[in-house]
Amino acid sequence: MNIDRLTVRYGSFTAVDGVSLEVPKGSVTGLVGESGSGKSTVARAVAGLTPYRGTVTGVAPGRVQMVFQDPYSSLNPRMSIGDAIAEGTRVPRAQRVAEVGRLLELVALPATYAGKYPRELSGGMRQRVAVARALAARPELLIADEITSALDVSVQGAVLNLLRELRGELGLTMLFISHNLAVVRYVCDAVAVMHQGRLVESGPVEEVVGAPRHEYTRTLLDAVPRLARA
Repeated sequence: MNIDRLTVRYGSFTAVDGVSLEVPKGSVTGLVGESGSGKSTVARAVAGLTPYRGTVTGVAPGRVQMVFQDPYSSLNPRMSIGDAIAEGTRVPRAQRVAEVGRLLELVALPATYAGKYPRELSGGMRQRVAVARALAARPELLIADEITSALDVSVQGAVLNLLRELRGELGLTMLFISHNLAVVRYVCDAVAVMHQGRLVESGPVEEVVGAPRHEYTRTLLDAVPRLARA
């Protein structure tokens, strides 16, 4: 996927200013920055959820799926887990029960959870369901928008490990949004750093983390002491 000079304005306010970024097929590219940097706005624009100027190519319309930050509000509380996942599947109706079971097992949940409701699941389990629901549509691009930031620290690692496993198993192409460079380093191949709506630095994740060129990137690294010393 290629993003070229993507710009998002809300009235006189420019939230994203001319961002260009490549996400190679089969790779995980991180988009990192503090709150208000514009990273989630880029994600929403690529997903077709907000108007923008510029171009997004290399991914078919309707083949982008997004997993959102809050697992408690992203699932319909009146819809069973199975129905929520089946809603987005691309298989014939007669095969949906089996497909839902396959997707649940893919995210390390029992197929029997199809009959449960969101209120019966923990935050980490709900986020796994959200990933399964996104995968049901067989996306060409999966966008993960701060998907661990609302979870307890004890379950964040499990969700990140799941993404790494799915990437290896399915060859997913992913845009991974985060404010945490330590998380990005663990999950991503490359990283782009946003500040005040603009892209200030990008490159292979180990290069950006190991030898940051921009002062703002160094500031982000300083906020994660273990990374800064690595």
